[in-house]
Parts: sequence; C-alpha cells; structure tokens
Amino acid sequence: MELISGLAAVVAPVFLIAAAGFIWEKRGYPFDQGLVTNLMTLVAAPCLVFSTFTTTRISFAEAGLMVQATLACLGLFALVAFIGLKLAGMPLRVYLPSLVFPNIGNLGLPVCLFAFGDRGLALATVFFAVTTIGQFTLGPAVASGRFQLGAMARTPLIYAVVVALLLGGYEVPIPRWIANTTSLAGGMAVPLMLIALGVALAKLKAANLGRSVAMAVARLGMGVAGGWVVATFLFNLDGIQRGVVIIESAMPVAVFNYLFAVMYDNQPEEVAGMVLTSTALALVGLPFLVAFVT
Repeated sequence: MELISGLAAVVAPVFLIAAAGFIWEKRGYPFDQGLVTNLMTLVAAPCLVFSTFTTTRISFAEAGLMVQATLACLGLFALVAFIGLKLAGMPLRVYLPSLVFPNIGNLGLPVCLFAFGDRGLALATVFFAVTTIGQFTLGPAVASGRFQLGAMARTPLIYAVVVALLLGGYEVPIPRWIANTTSLAGGMAVPLMLIALGVALAKLKAANLGRSVAMAVARLGMGVAGGWVVATFLFNLDGIQRGVVIIESAMPVAVFNYLFAVMYDNQPEEVAGMVLTSTALALVGLPFLVAFVT
C-alpha cells in the first residue's frame, strides 16, 4: 500500500496536469503553442536551470559525470537507431531524431522532481540541458540535411547552464532578488511543459498505427535498456544518479521532433504517430519504471 501511495505521488501530478492541457485543447479554449514554446525555451527553462543549479549545489565533478552519461546515452541511441534504420531501409531524416531525442523536458523533469525531489531535478536538469542543446542543433541538422551552428549560439539555455555551474561550483553567493526572480520564473517551467504536452497530444493525429507502435516500442525499449547499460556498466552509477539517467533515457518521443518534421516536411504524420503512441505507452509503464529505479 505504501508503494502504491508513493507511486501515485509521482505519477498522478504528471497525468493530471497533462490531462488539463489535453482537455483544454479538446474544449477549444485558446492556446498559443508558439508563445508558450518561446516562453519556455527563452525564459522559463533557462531560469529553472539557473535557479536549480544555484540552490541545489552540484559539484563540477558530479555535473561533469552527468554530462558524460548523457552524451553516452545519446551516442548509444544514435548508433543503434542508425544501424536499425539502415537495415530496415527507413529514412534517417524522418525517424532518427525521434529515436535519439526523448521527451526529457515535458515529461522527464517532472517525473524526476516528483520521484527524487530537488536533487533529482538538479541532476535531471543537467541531462535536460545537454539533450536540449543537441536537439536544437543536431535535430534540425538531421531533419533538414544541413548543420546550423548559429542555432546553438541563440540558445539561452547554454548560457544559463554555464553561468549557473560556475557560480554554484565556486559557491558564489547569489543576490536574493536574482534568486527570487529566477525561482519564480523557473517555477512555471514544469507545469507549462506538462500543459503544453497535453495540448500537443490533443492536436496530433496518428498515421500508420502499426508502424508507429513498432517505432514507439523501439524508442522506449532502447531508452530503458540504453539508460540502464550506461548507468550501470559504463559509469557505475547508483541511487538518484542512476535513477535519473534511466528515467530520462526512457522517455517517449519528444514533441519537438514533430515540429521539426512539420518544418522540413519529413512525413510529420508518421512522427505524430510515434509521439502519440510512445507517450501513451510511456504513461502506462511509468509506475513500473519509477518502481524499478527507486
């Protein structure tokens, strides 16, 4: 009974807030997806990163370890997905970003927060920052067939990570007005991400359901197995570090992959199906995943 209660405390907030966004969209209430996306990426997420890193102290060594583990996970996903797609004769531009970049923001951060508290959120934020940088540089590069270095320079998250890690690592005191401002602005990131996820899911329509299910299972299975291998064998992580790496790796296809598919006309219906089915399967399996890592 205690286990069920503990799992409900982690899973229920994620379900309910995302469901609020889903119902909001289905009722036809106005929701400016572009405004919310820009608000999250330009304001809320950088403030969340800064506030989390400067209030929950992470040493350079621990942050560096999480960066390495994240890069190892992404590299492993890319290698396995590349080989699998080549053998199956499926287009890389359509499917590779969806298999490599999971939904570590909208879903991964809240789960790690509710499962492990502030420390889990801090470690997950490192995973989130590294993956987001990759997603907004390599993701469009794969989808469009060209690499744009300027996209990285225009990502505020990078600067928030660097400044926060330097201040936190050297234990530089943060003025209270800056701490309160970033804490207040960053506090809207998690609920906004979940509401936006619900709205996005309500808008998507799956195509070729059989293939979508197969690709969704591949993303989730590769994520769980890859995260476990990296955390357990490559870096010998335990406790919260191990749990965060596995949870973040096991998240479903990120909604941004669908947006990039629409932008570059890479069979967006196929990617929408992967987002929908992988998210549905992930939400069903979330209690079991949390029980496994905690």
